Amino acid sequence: MTPRLLTLCLLIFATAALRLLPHWPNFTPVAALALFAGAHLDDRRLAFVVPFAALLLSDWVLGFYPGMVFVYAGFAVSVLIGFALRRRRGLRRIAAATLAGAIAFFLISNFGAWLTTGLYPRDAAGLAAAYIAGIPFLRNALAGDLVYVALLFGGFWLAERRFAWLRAKTAGLARTGALGQS
Repeated sequence: MTPRLLTLCLLIFATAALRLLPHWPNFTPVAALALFAGAHLDDRRLAFVVPFAALLLSDWVLGFYPGMVFVYAGFAVSVLIGFALRRRRGLRRIAAATLAGAIAFFLISNFGAWLTTGLYPRDAAGLAAAYIAGIPFLRNALAGDLVYVALLFGGFWLAERRFAWLRAKTAGLARTGALGQS
């Protein structure tokens, strides 16, 4: 395991551990770390495995719940969106990816809540009610995503500038840093 890969994995697991601390509902680093893993881990399988392992460990501590598959699917979309950031990680691209990930997670997880919890009637009005009830959580999730994306992408960008051993060895790719042009 390279020092870069080890550092990235440790950063992802440490960020996931923040989920265990008290926080506002949905103000967690999970979507940000999924996006970060997709953007930074060279092995696409690891980009899914590492954040999902961290998420699964924190769910093991917090408890499992109905609709987990939808929550994990929402985060999988964030990993996929992160793949689009591999070549260029400009500030605007990262912000757009963060917004896209939050909206995708909102749509998928609230559909799962509608389908699995029994809180809503299984009709169009029930689905609409599930989405309306989820709006405050979307607001918190987007705020958390923006904070944690800034910390992860910005912090790692600064660390790459300071420590040569963290820089990716990707010859031929036109990459910019987290604060570069989009």
